[in-house]
Amino acid sequence: MGLGFLIDMDGVIYRGSQLIDGADRFIATLKKKQIPFLFLTNNSQRTRRDVAAKLYRMGIDVEEERIFTCAMATARFLAKQKPGGTAFVIGEGGLHNALHRNGYAIVDHAPDYVVVGEARSITLEMLDAAVQMVLDGAQLIATNLDPNCPTKNGTRSGCGATVSFIEKATGKTAFSVGKPSPVMMRTAQWELGVRSWETVMIGDTMETDILGAVQMGYYATLTLSGGSRAEDLSSYAFRPDRVINSVADLIEDIENDAMLPAWDHGIMPHAVEENERMTYAASRGA
Repeated sequence: MGLGFLIDMDGVIYRGSQLIDGADRFIATLKKKQIPFLFLTNNSQRTRRDVAAKLYRMGIDVEEERIFTCAMATARFLAKQKPGGTAFVIGEGGLHNALHRNGYAIVDHAPDYVVVGEARSITLEMLDAAVQMVLDGAQLIATNLDPNCPTKNGTRSGCGATVSFIEKATGKTAFSVGKPSPVMMRTAQWELGVRSWETVMIGDTMETDILGAVQMGYYATLTLSGGSRAEDLSSYAFRPDRVINSVADLIEDIENDAMLPAWDHGIMPHAVEENERMTYAASRGA
């Protein structure tokens, strides 16, 4: 098929701790057809190994290399911007681990960056420390700007809400790396080894998954198994290429090699390929 899939998780593969019907068969079909895919998540709390373990308990057996988190994208971005830098972190194990693996030291004084991810235990003391560090010159980085997160007990505030506190107190604007940022989307695409018009993004959120896919020229597929409803689409100036009830709706098309490539919505493959070639060459200093 020449396609690769970027797949959101919560609302697409599972809801909370409950597997969405047909998600295991969908992943099994991708594996059987040897189609490359990555799970893409804006949750920075867990390491990729933790996420793979959660999927395994739900009946989906995938290698941890199939997981790509906003914590990983953030750490790789910072390592490229300032190799061997330092960071004050509001976040949990997944973010700490990713930063360490990319050569960053986590400090509580005079950091290069203040990095904010999801955290279940945030104190005013931590926020005040972050505010002062940003005012003293540290750059403010967000793993994502999701304002809230669904949980089994309801909705809790997300990374975006925490970042807004620091932005308001400092007058500085955070740079966000997670979806829909092209930083995370492009890095994941390159890891898949496919080109933009060969990339299918499946997500349940218009503001992150679908917006990012539309901006990148991917084949944007919205599933209604999560937070979005069909009647909400008229509120947006952009639209997905396809709307499905769940990923189970894609199984037959994948089996029959009938998934539409992204260039069917008007982007000429050779033009995109030349643009990507020039972008890659520039990134390498060529």
